[in-house]
Amino acid sequence: MPFLKTPKRTEPLAKIWNEKAQKCGLRHTVYSVNGDQYTGVWLDNKKHGTGTQVWKRAGLLYDGDWRRGERDGRGTLSRWHTDEKEYKKVYHGGWKNNKMDGFGTYFYTRSSYYEGGWKEGRRSGWGRMQYESGDVYQGQWLQDQENGQGMLCLANKNRYEGGWKDGKRDGHGKFFFLDRGQLYEGFWVDGVAKCGTVSDFGRDEAPQPGTYPIPEICLSDVKSVLTEARSSCVRSVNAGGQSSSRVSTLTPT
Repeated sequence: MPFLKTPKRTEPLAKIWNEKAQKCGLRHTVYSVNGDQYTGVWLDNKKHGTGTQVWKRAGLLYDGDWRRGERDGRGTLSRWHTDEKEYKKVYHGGWKNNKMDGFGTYFYTRSSYYEGGWKEGRRSGWGRMQYESGDVYQGQWLQDQENGQGMLCLANKNRYEGGWKDGKRDGHGKFFFLDRGQLYEGFWVDGVAKCGTVSDFGRDEAPQPGTYPIPEICLSDVKSVLTEARSSCVRSVNAGGQSSSRVSTLTPT
């Protein structure tokens, strides 16, 4: 019986090149058609581990941890400055699901920055915000706004301590007018002081104190006030047809 030689089976060329193109482990720089590039570790054809990504059109560079193709872990985001021809740091800190998450520092300008907690790309938790004006807020944040308890120190050294809601003073709080030696303590609603008291606070050390000190609030004749209140209450009860004996406990002592 003659021996039949069978030809050797070969894989299609497209399949061979596709297998070679699969990225896993440490790779040199991989370039995209739009000019983006990535240098680092891969897993199952996705960025996974540590690596550096450059987005050419956006002028951004990320150097840090990756997980399944998304920024996750610790990393630094920088932006390209054409005038100075270099990348400058924008954010350094935690990442999760491609968003800023955990503790991190974000640089808005050269003189304004935020350091503190982040959640899904927004300031959340405790944090400190240095504004370009020189004002400083430190306290609680929620969804990128001041919420909870916090302190705002103005550039002129005056400060507010108390409650916040949706980025505005809300609830009980104290405002220290250190420039004129006064203190306001009371309640705020939607950023506006509604009810409270003003008293002297460090008047002797204030650079611009008021001409006259604020007098203490007190009743000059307590008995007269109580007697007037009792009479008013008795008239109200009698008008309703009830016995005045029910208000005998209002007699001042």
